[in-house]
Amino acid sequence: MTQGTKRLLQRVEAWPAEDQEELASVAREIESRRTGIYALSDEERAAIRQGIVAAEEGSFAPENEMEEFYKLHREA
Repeated sequence: MTQGTKRLLQRVEAWPAEDQEELASVAREIESRRTGIYALSDEERAAIRQGIVAAEEGSFAPENEMEEFYKLHREA
C-alpha cells in the first residue's frame, strides 16, 4: 500500500459513517473491476431480498408507470 493511501485511510477513521460507506462503495466498484467479482453491500443485499419478496407476492409497478420510466430513459 502506498504511503499516501495509508495516510488517507488513517484520516478516514474520523469521517462521518455515511462518508466512510461512500468510500467503501467506490472501493468495492474498483475491486470488482479488477477481480470481475462484485461484493454486495448489506444495503444492496437487503434491497435485493426485498425485491424478491415483492416479486413473489406479485407486487409489481403498474404498466403505465413502467411506460413512463421507459420513455424517460429512451430519450436520454
